[in-house]
Amino acid sequence: MSVLVVGVSHRSAPVALLERLALSADEADKLAIAVTDHDHISEAAVLATCNRIEVYADVERFHSGTEAVGRLLSDRLGGDLGELLPHLYVHYDDGAVAHLFNVAAGLDSMAIGEGQILGQARDALTRGQEVGTIGPALNSLFQQALRVGKRAHAETEIDHSAPSMVTAALAQASTVLGDLAGRRAVVVGAGSLAALAVATTSRAGADVVIVNRSFDRALQLAHNHDATAHPFEQLAEALVDAHIVISCTGAAGVIIGREAIAAVGHDVVLVDLALPHDIDPSVAELERAHLISLATLSQTPDEGAEPALADVRAIVAEELAAFVAARRSASVTPTLVALRGMATSVVDAEIERLRTRVPSLSDAELSEVAQTVRRVADKLIHQPTVRVKELAAEPKTVSYATALAELFALDPDAVDAVTTPVTLTQGAR
Repeated sequence: MSVLVVGVSHRSAPVALLERLALSADEADKLAIAVTDHDHISEAAVLATCNRIEVYADVERFHSGTEAVGRLLSDRLGGDLGELLPHLYVHYDDGAVAHLFNVAAGLDSMAIGEGQILGQARDALTRGQEVGTIGPALNSLFQQALRVGKRAHAETEIDHSAPSMVTAALAQASTVLGDLAGRRAVVVGAGSLAALAVATTSRAGADVVIVNRSFDRALQLAHNHDATAHPFEQLAEALVDAHIVISCTGAAGVIIGREAIAAVGHDVVLVDLALPHDIDPSVAELERAHLISLATLSQTPDEGAEPALADVRAIVAEELAAFVAARRSASVTPTLVALRGMATSVVDAEIERLRTRVPSLSDAELSEVAQTVRRVADKLIHQPTVRVKELAAEPKTVSYATALAELFALDPDAVDAVTTPVTLTQGAR
């Protein structure tokens, strides 16, 4: 089995297409389940954020796996695979591992280096485990990707070099409003992105109002950040005094219309971080409204970020090499286990034959002979076993597992019966 990723992101598709593909948490779970229903796919995880939808799968066959995932994604567009194909990207095996490590480290984000993607990858892993679509292969891959992301933020200056989408949006807003201190900021939503927006605008000195469909969640978030909570029914009233509006609800349709913004009598910056969008795009036509959307938040790191990015890339390369080597080494383990099993069977058969031919041997004598023969067999197998693991870890095209199975005429069923999921420890490199 090999890892496959099929997806679309802000790098490959326009925001309008991403909006049509957007998945709620429940829809992402259903997609993962649908993927694993395919005959040649054993595991699946869906990473769905405001700027990417990616399906990770443990597949038996590349082409059938890619086609199955592509068609399931195209169902979101009414089954039009032709419309989706120009925007799809596919990574396979080591390439899929490298892609996820880059994503977790923030190197593929809209705001390079932002840390939110790490939590989103963790959520994808947790949800996949809960619905039963993630098994040992993807669990190991995502666990290692999370460690890569943590290293990137702990060991480099990437956090200081590249802002989150919220920070980038506020930087753009300040060019319109100037200092945000004392300004009224309305945050619509109460999820993780909304919490980040509340924390960031509060630190900037803004007077923050939180509006959410669940008033209890808005109250809790407001309590944590010394903000004010309003019921969702008072959204229009809250918008009248707003200087900056940040909306990130994940709702199915527009929740802030043109009329509500037209009622604001001063300059107002509207930041729409939702997918699909929360704010009617036509508000940008209003004289005093300044709309910042996901489409306008694409960021190019400045020169000051380059050293940190180089450090992160080095971490990703190191972790990728270690993971791939461990996976290749583990791929020969079933064959080695089968080889040891064959050797044990041969020794047992010969000891039983000796017992029959020399009945005068005592149990103690026979036990000593058996131990001696087993030690000889173990020593004969030990060095080839160690060497095969070392060779398998190297980036070669030779299948040492297949060669070993052929040389010793190992029973294929005995090899297949051994399952050895790749697992790297916290300190593995």
